[in-house]
Amino acid sequence: MALINFGGVEENVVTRDEFPLSKAQEVLKEETVAIIGYGVQGPGQSLNLRDNGINVIVGQRQPSKSWDRAVEDGWEPGVNLFSIEEALERGTIICYLLSDAAQIQLWPTVEKHLTAGKMLYFSHGFGVAYSDKTGIIPPADVDVALVAPKGSGTSLRRLFVEGKGLNSSFAVHQDATGKAKDRIIALGIGVGSGYLFETTFIKEVTSDLTGERGTLMGAIQGLFQAQYEVLRANGHSPSEAFNETVEEATQSLYPLIAENGMDWMYANCSTTAQRGALDWKDPFYEATKPVFEKLYASVKAGVEAQKSIDSNSQADYREKLQVELDELQNSEMWQAGKAVRALRPENAPAVKKEELV
Repeated sequence: MALINFGGVEENVVTRDEFPLSKAQEVLKEETVAIIGYGVQGPGQSLNLRDNGINVIVGQRQPSKSWDRAVEDGWEPGVNLFSIEEALERGTIICYLLSDAAQIQLWPTVEKHLTAGKMLYFSHGFGVAYSDKTGIIPPADVDVALVAPKGSGTSLRRLFVEGKGLNSSFAVHQDATGKAKDRIIALGIGVGSGYLFETTFIKEVTSDLTGERGTLMGAIQGLFQAQYEVLRANGHSPSEAFNETVEEATQSLYPLIAENGMDWMYANCSTTAQRGALDWKDPFYEATKPVFEKLYASVKAGVEAQKSIDSNSQADYREKLQVELDELQNSEMWQAGKAVRALRPENAPAVKKEELV
């Protein structure tokens, strides 16, 4: 591991320098990695592992849209694409990548295939951290660990194809073989992680649930909507309100933050923008920190986990979800966004030379 200074706090992280792909391939050379589920994380992780020379198979229900997608991605039925039960039987490392609710439902089937020495791999600590709610309690003679990429499976795959990496956390919950740490780090390198930082299952799930409900998704939608509505109520057009609220943020300023940090982004904006941002950051901080404290307390107490289980386990979950997603999509702000995106230069029809004359 490499000792890195993060804002004055030193942490041990794993990079590709001290744990190169060749080492990961050596650690995993006798393993069969079974990807169970082909939804959010399954495609990206399985394809990256396969392209990195790891022996991978996919287990998925048939018939299903996910099975069809796996076939389209090059997985061959009977060769490296199997029913879930057969993949569980064949795999020495079981990558349990179904949704949290689906993991609960399938657990009795998975558990019976967890023979001594296998590894049970997660990309989210939910099932194990909230075992009192999920019933997911792995047997004592298997390794239990996680690699959690800090982004969607789509981003993981896209960055891999571009020759880049998506940072991931890793954790060992149970080391039955004495090899769990090497196995999970090798998998983290294999799925395309930029670097790996160590955590625990409970820390991963509490930070993840807070982030999803906070600055990654929930809070950002709330902030966008509030500013958009204030601008619209004061006579600004949908195009102007969306551009000033979302488009400039996502297309111009946020990439600058990703590139070099908030201070660098401030330094590369107008002096008027700098002054206003510095003056208003504290009022926004004071207004939102109590909300984040309330959110974190709800996550830590298991309230958010129970809500998720109760909601996502309902037979009509997807129909109810779609109603809420449609409400977002059909709002004026995101309809304006659809129109704005269509007008971006990369999406505009090519101009013919004769039209330029």
